[in-house]
Amino acid sequence: MDIQHLVDRLEDLIDEGRHIFGTKLTMIDEERALEIIDQMRISIPEEIEKAARVLAQRDRVLAQANEEAARIVQVAREKGDQLVDREAMVQVAQSRAANVIELARQEAEQITREADNYVLDTLARLEQQLNRALTVVRNGINEVNTPPQTQQAPPVQFPAPVIRTPVEVSARSSDNEQ
Repeated sequence: MDIQHLVDRLEDLIDEGRHIFGTKLTMIDEERALEIIDQMRISIPEEIEKAARVLAQRDRVLAQANEEAARIVQVAREKGDQLVDREAMVQVAQSRAANVIELARQEAEQITREADNYVLDTLARLEQQLNRALTVVRNGINEVNTPPQTQQAPPVQFPAPVIRTPVEVSARSSDNEQ
């Protein structure tokens, strides 16, 4: 039985009792009062047990909630750490990528400069060879176009070659070699 109900029954018993005139005393049915008190003695341990069970259940629920909250906080911390680690890794990767790009740009500039220098050097050597060949051709044309003189013409002086080329150039010297 509910303890609250028993307290209400005891209160009703007192209200139903006879008041003694001029005093604060009330006469009640002793047998009924003792019966309600016995029921209270039986009910009180039940109520205490119910309260203890409710408290224990409340404690379990609170413990589970605290564990869940701690787990959620731990997961959030781990995710936060992972995000920080990822961000750091991304920054390191971006820094490395920028370094690689800069090194590649510098290397490309150096290769371009070296290629330009090589081309200029090769073209300068080709120009010298062409000038020498042109000089030989002009001398040959002049030799053919010049009327024979009684005096022997001075030998043709060719500029000294700067670079040896695989092309052989010969000049006509005299009719004896034919």
